[in-house]
Amino acid sequence: MNLQAELEAEVAAQWKEQTDGAHDIWHVRRVWANCQRIAEALDTPVDRQVLLIAAYLHDIVNVPKDDPRRTQAAALSAEHAVAWMAARGLPRQDAVAHAILGHSYSAGHPCETLEAQVLQDADRLEALGAIGISRCFNVAGQMGAGLVEGNDPLAETRALDDAAFALDHFRVKLFGMADTLNTAPARGMAAERVAFMRVFQETLAREARV
Repeated sequence: MNLQAELEAEVAAQWKEQTDGAHDIWHVRRVWANCQRIAEALDTPVDRQVLLIAAYLHDIVNVPKDDPRRTQAAALSAEHAVAWMAARGLPRQDAVAHAILGHSYSAGHPCETLEAQVLQDADRLEALGAIGISRCFNVAGQMGAGLVEGNDPLAETRALDDAAFALDHFRVKLFGMADTLNTAPARGMAAERVAFMRVFQETLAREARV
């Protein structure tokens, strides 16, 4: 069994009871695909094995967003990844752990390696574009939020409240996330995704207003 197949098996085993549609095997595969696209466009070489392991295991301990332990999820995932690598005698365990710690938005760990920066960018791209919209509304549904405030969908005369309305989350967090990206390739990908989101935002607001 090759390394990627082993990682797929590990995710399947750890997530067999999981029902979070925003954090499934397809999320992991997309993050890895994003890592590869970013790495291929960089002038500086990146350790692909570090990225592969970090991409697959970055959310292996998935704590719900409304859980008070949410900020610990990356640290728990990093610990899991190190143990998994140690059992197989794989090198660069610290590099993988650092990348996993750095990917988290809520934990706020600095990304001090290129691998960590690429993983962070690859994961944050998942919050943008059509897939970002889909994941936003999926998570909002899990947390009991509504779709949109029909009287003032774009919060022109009210305070934004993304705990109550999924569309508000675009302005509360997601649009600003594009400005946090580390690498030029990721920023280019993000610009296209954000443009699509703005069209969606305006379209949904127009259809939802009553």
